[in-house]
Amino acid sequence: MSAAAPPTQDHRRARTGHGARAGRAWVMLALLFGALFLSAVIAAGLGAVHYSPVQVLAALRHGPPNLDSADIDPARITLWSLRLPRILMAMVVGGSLATSGVALQSLLRNDLADPYVVGVSSGASVGAEIAYLKHAENVLGGAAAPLTAFAGGIAAMTLVYGMARRGGQVLVTSLLLGGVVVSAFLGAVSTLILQLSSPDDAFRTLNRLMGSLQDSTLPQCAIAAAFLLFGALALFTQSRAMNVFALGEESAKQLGVDTERFKSTLIVTASLLTASTVAFSGMIGFVGLIVPHAARRLAGTPDHVRVLPIAAVGGALLMVWADTLARSVMPDNRELPVGVITAFLGAPFFIYLLRRHGR
Repeated sequence: MSAAAPPTQDHRRARTGHGARAGRAWVMLALLFGALFLSAVIAAGLGAVHYSPVQVLAALRHGPPNLDSADIDPARITLWSLRLPRILMAMVVGGSLATSGVALQSLLRNDLADPYVVGVSSGASVGAEIAYLKHAENVLGGAAAPLTAFAGGIAAMTLVYGMARRGGQVLVTSLLLGGVVVSAFLGAVSTLILQLSSPDDAFRTLNRLMGSLQDSTLPQCAIAAAFLLFGALALFTQSRAMNVFALGEESAKQLGVDTERFKSTLIVTASLLTASTVAFSGMIGFVGLIVPHAARRLAGTPDHVRVLPIAAVGGALLMVWADTLARSVMPDNRELPVGVITAFLGAPFFIYLLRRHGR
C-alpha cells in the first residue's frame, strides 16, 4: 500500500483560508447576538415613557408582575405586557423572513428572490385573511391563521415556481413576472373578500394584515418561535445540499443530492416560515431580500452552514430597530405600519440588485 501524499502548499493554504473564514463567521455571529441583546434592552426602554437599561434589566430579572399585588411596578407592567411581546415578536418575524429569504434565493439561485417578491406573502395573506374573517380560531385555536396562511403561501409559491420553470430551468424573468402577476391577482382576491365582509370585520382584518407588531402577545410569540425553530432546523439540515445546488441542478444530482426532495423541503419550509409571520404580524416585505445579502457579506463565504444562523440573527436585529422606528417617528404616539419602514429600506436595495443583474 502506498503512503498518502503529503499535503501540498496549495492544500495547506486552502485549509488555512477555510479556517479563517469559519472563524470570521462565528465571530460575526457572536457580535450580532451581542448587538441583538443590547438593541432589545434599548428598544424596550424607548416609548411614551422612557426607561433606562438598568430599569429594563431589573424588570426582566423580576419577571412578569403580579397584577393582584398592591405594590405594582409600572415599568414591569409596561415592559412585560406591551414592549417585551412586540420585541420578541420582531425578533421571531425578522429571523423567519430572513431564513425564508435564504431558502428561496438558494432554491431559485437568484438574488432577487424574497417571500414578498415571489408571491408567497400574498398567498399567506389571503389564507390568514380567510381565517380572520371566518373566525377560524374558534375551531383551530391560535394555530388557525398560521395553518391557513401556510396553505395560501405554499399554493402561491408552487404556482409561481411552476410558471417560471422551463425545460428544467427556473427563468429569472418568468419568476419575477410570475411573482408580480400572482401577487396582483391575490391582491384583487383579498380586496374582493374584504368588500364582501362586514365593515367591522373588514376593518379589523385589514389592520392585522397591514404589517404591525402592536397587538403581539407572549403566547403568540411562543407559537411563532416554534415555527421558526422547526423551519430553521429543517433548513439547517439542507445547508450542505444548498451549497451543492448552487452549482446547478444537474451538478447537484451528479453529486448525490435528491433534488426533488430538496426543492420540496425548501418550498414547504419557506412557505411555513413566511406564513407564520403573516399570520401574526401581517405583510412585511423586503426583510428576506436584504438580510441574506448582508449575511453572506458578514460571513465572508456563501457556505449556508454559516449564512443561515447569521441571517436569522441579522433579521431579528433589523426587525427590532424597524419596529422601534415605526412606533417612534410619528407624533402624538401614533405608529407607522412596520412594513413601511422595511419598504423604505428594501425598495432602493431591490432596484440596486435589479440594475446589477441587468449589467
